[in-house]
Amino acid sequence: MVVRYKLDSDKSVLVQNFERRGWVRAGADDSEWNVFWASVFSVRQLFNPESGQRLTDLQLINHFPNHYELTRKDLMVKNIKRYRKEVEKLYTEASANGAPLGSLDERTDLDFLPTTYLLPADYSLFVEEFRRNPNAMWIMKPTAKARGVGIFIINKITQVKKWAARASAASAAQREAYVISRYIDDPLLIGGKKFDLRIYVLVTSYRPLKVYVHRGGFARFCTYKYTNDVTTIDNEYIHLTNVAIQKHADDYNTHHGGKLSLKNLRLHLESVYGLERVDKLFEEIGWIIVHSLKACQTVIINDRHCFEMYGYDIMINNRLKPWLIEVNASPSLSASTEADRVLKLGLISDVLDIVVPPDFLENGRGPRAPGGARDDDPAEGAGGGSGPDTPRAASEREVSNFELLYDEGVELEAERARRDGENARRRGGPKGAPKPPPGSTFGLSSRASTAFK
Repeated sequence: MVVRYKLDSDKSVLVQNFERRGWVRAGADDSEWNVFWASVFSVRQLFNPESGQRLTDLQLINHFPNHYELTRKDLMVKNIKRYRKEVEKLYTEASANGAPLGSLDERTDLDFLPTTYLLPADYSLFVEEFRRNPNAMWIMKPTAKARGVGIFIINKITQVKKWAARASAASAAQREAYVISRYIDDPLLIGGKKFDLRIYVLVTSYRPLKVYVHRGGFARFCTYKYTNDVTTIDNEYIHLTNVAIQKHADDYNTHHGGKLSLKNLRLHLESVYGLERVDKLFEEIGWIIVHSLKACQTVIINDRHCFEMYGYDIMINNRLKPWLIEVNASPSLSASTEADRVLKLGLISDVLDIVVPPDFLENGRGPRAPGGARDDDPAEGAGGGSGPDTPRAASEREVSNFELLYDEGVELEAERARRDGENARRRGGPKGAPKPPPGSTFGLSSRASTAFK
């Protein structure tokens, strides 16, 4: 038997990876495929109840049915705001009752999203905030577009009114919803230039949440040196880091493409700020990733045939505080440089190593943990007999350039062990809680910073 793949886009990094594995391409209208690297449009059609299609145990697809709950800017904001209220309420109640905070302890800094409003729905709220900070700059983005399309910066309320007038004049089909966010006007600069981070994140399950982070991310730099002078707010080459925009600048460097690997970025930051501060920065980025996914956990349809490779965009300010800018459902797989091509070839290879193990056609049933256990197999899930010194546990921690960032199954096992210990003490049993299952003692606080090294 041989794996049959299907594509909506003939990206060379996909085709090369599939062919290197000896996989065979299925026809465009062929339903007999095993791995479908699909567009979001195809996913929407495939999971439409009216389509009548039903995936088999030997079929995988690269998006969850309603991935847009995280990747649409307006829905991401809505879900994170709701989640923040829920977590803060739980934290307050636990603190008031003297109850153990568990996974909430030291992880409740949820201020990682710039102040954001949805337009036109939140226009009056935005106006109130604008009047409280009349000298602030704001950035407007269409909710469902990427690559910098439709983005602009404003510093006057009249600019928003002009936008609203144009939007009202447009037909219903052409009218776009926008988000407006407080512009981060104090970004960390290197060489005087603004940059953001593109971090690749793989999710193989939402319930329980299982997240991997890739070491092959990079920083994307603007071509021109940064200034927050209001006379430059229309200059995209100063303010917007999107490669799709920067590649049109006169001084764009085609050799490195305005990119710096995460590894080299860390080395630079450690030389300037020290190891401890940089470790803390990347740990905070890890928690941003986890909290943003948890914010959508209850609304995402956790189909076992699905996995998702997200492109996270993170901005760092000059006090080394990270901010979540957006999450991309289909991060670009086009290569702007040779180094970029090598990175993305490796990225896709690493994704496939995790979600399509060698025994996939024999056992099926969707994405597995590396080492052969299915993510949805309670008998072989995280913490189920894979101690820190076993080969399987080692493979789960690190697969090529992916590192396990967060495994909720492990957290649940540790919480159950804690409760069992409390119950044993109440019954007069041995003092002290039983030890957590092997492999469940690590926490993201001790792993998030190393995941990017």
